[in-house]
Amino acid sequence: MLDVVFQDAEVVDGSGGPSYRADVVVDRGRITAIVREAAAAGCQRPTATRTVDAEGLVLAPGFIDMHAHSDLALLRDPDHSAKAAQGVTLEVLGQDGLSYAPVDDRTLGEVRRTIAGWNGGGPGDDAVDLDWRTVGGYLDRLDTAHGGAGIAVNAAYLVPQGTVRMYAMGWEDRPATPAELDRMRRLVAEGLEQGAVGLSSGLTYTPGMYAPDAELTELCRVVASYGGYYCPHHRSYGAGALRAYEEMIALTREAGCPLHLAHATMNFAENEGRAPELLALLDRALEAGADISLDTYPYTPGCTTLLALLPSWAQEGGPEAVLTRLADGAVAERIRHDLEVTGSDGCHGVPVDWSTIEVSGVSDPALADRVGRRPASWEEARALLLADRLGTTILQHVGHEENVRAIMRHRVHTGGSDGILQGAKPHPRAYGTFPEYLGRYVREEGVLSLEECVAHLTSRPAARLRLPDRGLVREGYVADLVLFDPAEVAAGATYEAPRTPPTGIPYVLVNGRFTIEDGRRTDVLAGRSVRRTPL
Repeated sequence: MLDVVFQDAEVVDGSGGPSYRADVVVDRGRITAIVREAAAAGCQRPTATRTVDAEGLVLAPGFIDMHAHSDLALLRDPDHSAKAAQGVTLEVLGQDGLSYAPVDDRTLGEVRRTIAGWNGGGPGDDAVDLDWRTVGGYLDRLDTAHGGAGIAVNAAYLVPQGTVRMYAMGWEDRPATPAELDRMRRLVAEGLEQGAVGLSSGLTYTPGMYAPDAELTELCRVVASYGGYYCPHHRSYGAGALRAYEEMIALTREAGCPLHLAHATMNFAENEGRAPELLALLDRALEAGADISLDTYPYTPGCTTLLALLPSWAQEGGPEAVLTRLADGAVAERIRHDLEVTGSDGCHGVPVDWSTIEVSGVSDPALADRVGRRPASWEEARALLLADRLGTTILQHVGHEENVRAIMRHRVHTGGSDGILQGAKPHPRAYGTFPEYLGRYVREEGVLSLEECVAHLTSRPAARLRLPDRGLVREGYVADLVLFDPAEVAAGATYEAPRTPPTGIPYVLVNGRFTIEDGRRTDVLAGRSVRRTPL
């Protein structure tokens, strides 16, 4: 007897082609049979230990979140319903150039301080024992998490370029020496050899943003030699956004490295209605032979740390140096001028409009009353940074709906939540991205067809990740699957209630095991690390 058969499902197989009715059989973690129109054909229908009546449900490949910040959440929270309930079966971690491997003891402490607002794990937060130091060690830890059971969903990892630079040369704003560059090359190569799928950068975050293009190009050459891809959060999503996109296209072309543009959008007033210019730039590069993909989330606000808005010169030297500068009135006035008058490089070259900044989370529980408020001035923001020891997260209300819609239609688009799970009032994209695509932008507004949208969320990202047996409903493929009601699927998460679960997703399978069953999270931990496919 086989494990489970889904009878009379409407299969949207991830290819972008038309759907079809079928019985789908899963056995020992893989799809073993697909019998089209089984009932109508009058043939012998497949049997299994369990039969699920899938009449009225769409069966699709599990969704791949191409931009996730669950690096510690997967280890802290075995339930991880934030993603599991959305139908996500694979997340790509190590984003924006900052994560927890490869590190030494010094670097790990600095990283923990810097991205506590993204992931927790800052000073005093010992919920996760960060006892690894290599990429391979981190991936092994995912595989053996929660007493050896594993994790809720599968996870791939990008080597974080900012962490690598921090490890090799600290927080200095200068070009690397030849010896330092060699060390960075080795660290990137080791991470890829140990299973990372590519390299990420956060080029508005220190210290990664201190790297010149020549340094990034050399690291991308290493990535290309292993069949990985480069995933930059590039130097500006505001003033100079198109130049920043052009820069990434040019340097990856020189390196011969595939390019995946992280949370690719056009934000701030300077870019309202300018998505067609970005898409024309991408089309020209694609027609010239460039290998490019991108991800977006279906919302207009962004989310980052309050610290990230500061100019790069104010962040040189690391977290303690930042706090010292903030405490100095004269230096703080220089920071204010860059933020409010010049346009900080940490804020994409655009002067800060404090009315667009909303506090979404704090590290110090004593500051909980600040969540949901908007700083009235630099002095209020400065006081919060000092009191919260840089651990504050924010929403930035700077996006444009017409840009979001135009970019999600593009043929190289994929879905990425960029979901930060920390904070009392996180961005709803962390809990709602994938049902938001299916409910709002497919069913309600018809921006994408159902078949096209599923391809964006499944086979396209699987192709970028070079996964030979995921991302499609095919015989022999891994049974990462989601079943949803196309008439009911919707994001429950809102800005006021951002952790509300979605509706209309009764079944999710990870590696052939039910993670969501009858609309409820099971206790199954079937997720594992998904490592780079060798060339």
